[in-house]
Amino acid sequence: MNAALRPTPRPTLRPTLRPILTMLAVAVAYYATAKVGLVLALVKGQVTPLWLPTGISVAALLMSGRRIWPGIALGALTANLALGAGPGAIVMITIGNTAAPLAAWYLLTRFGFRPQLDRLKDALLLVFAGALGAMLISAVVGAAALKIDGLIPWSEVPAVLSVWWTGDAMGVLVFTPLLLTLPRHWNAPPRRIAEAVGLLIVTVALASFVTTSESRVLFLVFPMLIWAALRFQLAIAAPCAAIISVAAVMSAASGHFADADLLATMIVLQAFNGSVALTGLILSAITSERNQARQAIERACEQLAETVTRYQQEGVRKRLGRMTPPA
Repeated sequence: MNAALRPTPRPTLRPTLRPILTMLAVAVAYYATAKVGLVLALVKGQVTPLWLPTGISVAALLMSGRRIWPGIALGALTANLALGAGPGAIVMITIGNTAAPLAAWYLLTRFGFRPQLDRLKDALLLVFAGALGAMLISAVVGAAALKIDGLIPWSEVPAVLSVWWTGDAMGVLVFTPLLLTLPRHWNAPPRRIAEAVGLLIVTVALASFVTTSESRVLFLVFPMLIWAALRFQLAIAAPCAAIISVAAVMSAASGHFADADLLATMIVLQAFNGSVALTGLILSAITSERNQARQAIERACEQLAETVTRYQQEGVRKRLGRMTPPA
C-alpha cells in the first residue's frame, strides 16, 4: 500500500491518562485509609499506631515510580483538612507525609531493593531504610507542626512524635509487603489453596482472641505466622501479619490493650506489632532465599547430569567409529 494512502493512526490518550488515573487512585486510597486510621487514633484523634497510608504510598511508589507523588500529596492534603489545624500546620504535615514515602522510595531504589522481597537484604532494607529511617521525616515535621499550631503542649511532643513515627513505620512494615505481593499470580492446587484459606481464618479468630483476652497470650499468634511464612512466604504471611496488627490496634483503641499510660501502652503495642511484622517479613525472605538456592542447585545438578550423559554418548560413538572396519 502506498504510504500516502495509509490511514493515519488515531491518537490515544491511554499513555497520558494512565499516570493521572494512578495518581487519583492513590489519592483516594490514601484518604480512605487515613479516615480508617484516624478512627483508631490514640492521641487526640490526630495520630494512630498503625498508619495505613504510608504503606500504600511506599508500595505505590515502588510499583509505579516517583511520578505518582502528586497523588500522595493530594490524598494527604484532603486527609489533613479534617485535623482541625491551621493552614500552615496542614501544609507542613502534608509536606512531611509526602516527603517520607519519597525518601523511602529513593533509599530503597538506591540500594537495589527488589519488590519481590525474596531476599534477606530486601527485608532489612524495608525495615531500616523504608520504615525506621524515612518515616522519621513525617514524624518530626508532623509533631513540629502540631506544636507550632498550638494543638499540643511541649510535654506531649515526645509522645506524639513517637506515636507518629512508629505508626508510620508500622504502616510500611505491615502494609507495603501486603500490597507488593498482591499483583502476583498464585497458581496452586486446591489442597494448598484450602490450607491457605484455613490458615487465614484461624489467624482471624486467634488474633481476635489473644488481643482481647485477659490471659496475656499474645505469643499464640506466632506459630500461625511462622507456618504461613514457611509454607507460603509473603503471599500468606503478609495478610496474616496485617490481620494480627489490625486486631491489636483495634484492641488498644477500645481499651483492652491499655493497662497503663499512653507511652507504656504504645511500647507494648508497637513491640508486638513490630515483632509480628518482622517475623513474617524476615522468615519469608529467608525461606525464599533457601528455596531459590535449592532450585539453583537442582538446575546445576540437572545440567551436570546432561553434560555427563552427552560426553558419555559422544565417547560411545567415537569408540564405535573406531571399531567399525572401513568399507
